[in-house]
Amino acid sequence: MTTGKLIAVMVLCAGVSTASARAVAQATQSKDAAKKSSAAADLRQDMRKLWTDHVVWTRDYIISAVADQPDSQAAAARLMKNQEDIGKAVGKVYGDNPGQQLTTLLKDHIGIAVDLIKAAKAGDKAAQQQADSKWQQNAVQIAEFLSKANPNWPRATLVDMMKTHLSTTTDEVVARLSKDWEGDVRAFDKVYEHILKLSDALADGIVKQFPDKFAA
Repeated sequence: MTTGKLIAVMVLCAGVSTASARAVAQATQSKDAAKKSSAAADLRQDMRKLWTDHVVWTRDYIISAVADQPDSQAAAARLMKNQEDIGKAVGKVYGDNPGQQLTTLLKDHIGIAVDLIKAAKAGDKAAQQQADSKWQQNAVQIAEFLSKANPNWPRATLVDMMKTHLSTTTDEVVARLSKDWEGDVRAFDKVYEHILKLSDALADGIVKQFPDKFAA
């Protein structure tokens, strides 16, 4: 083989080697991107499941408590477990201590709601207003706690979302107490629609905060 041919073969092999390396790198990048995209999708789905449980078991408790059914305590217990589940999910991202702090705030959120329903059912306006005031304060506390953990969760946005969650849930309770069954259905539709927006906002914020773990 002449020197010229040898050089040509060497150049060709070098080109093939470079192309192969580039293809391997691109394949690796695509695989990593796919993993991140899957992780982001799983996170959004998990958050939707947790917050859907939140409003579904809240509704179950409302129906049972208003009607004085014996399963109200079981529904309340399951609802409290949901707050633990949400706290643990957040704890996987931010640590066990912040997760536990969120669980405590969310359990307060449910406990106050129980008091509010009792007062509304009894027609005790003073107790109802007092519970509602505490409920609103707790909502702000939850929003502030979350906004400090993630810059992609603006305080004002979360406060608005939490207060909308309270107002739509209140509409649901009022409709149930008034025996406005069609209004009750409409109210829960709004509760459910809103909670999906809230859960998606939380999931999207985590994805943006940790791009090394999730696809943009």
